[in-house]
Amino acid sequence: MTEDDPRLAMIRGNAALVLHELGPIAGHEFGYGPESVAWVDGYIERQRRRLDDPDAVSSLVSVLGSYLGEAVIKAAGGAWDVHERDEIGIRFDNGDWCFPFSKVAKQFACGTAEGGESIVSFYNVSIGLIANGRLGEAASKCDDTRTGETQS
Repeated sequence: MTEDDPRLAMIRGNAALVLHELGPIAGHEFGYGPESVAWVDGYIERQRRRLDDPDAVSSLVSVLGSYLGEAVIKAAGGAWDVHERDEIGIRFDNGDWCFPFSKVAKQFACGTAEGGESIVSFYNVSIGLIANGRLGEAASKCDDTRTGETQS
């Protein structure tokens, strides 16, 4: 996605909107860091319990997904791009991807407590594993733990 792509301007505008609208009610210095991402996670949970309008949820997915992606980029690098499956996500220098809009949509649909969907875990995995090309390494450690095998 190039800098003159109107979708990129919309994404950045949406992320700025989150800072402007949610920052004053967050109760702490609000930005793109982990504390603010955690606050937005709670905000999603509060909204999903009270919203029953699919259009309102879709709008929030777009706005909050933009914010989440910008938070990931600020923490780990990467750039907004369009994946070959025609989905907008973050492409990291190592060639790996994460998809913030999909994650926000999943949290709205399934919830953190009920469905285990959380933008906080997504943020942590994206910046700690995916951006560093370590997701496969972490998965193999989990597989070894489940099977009782150890790596040397």
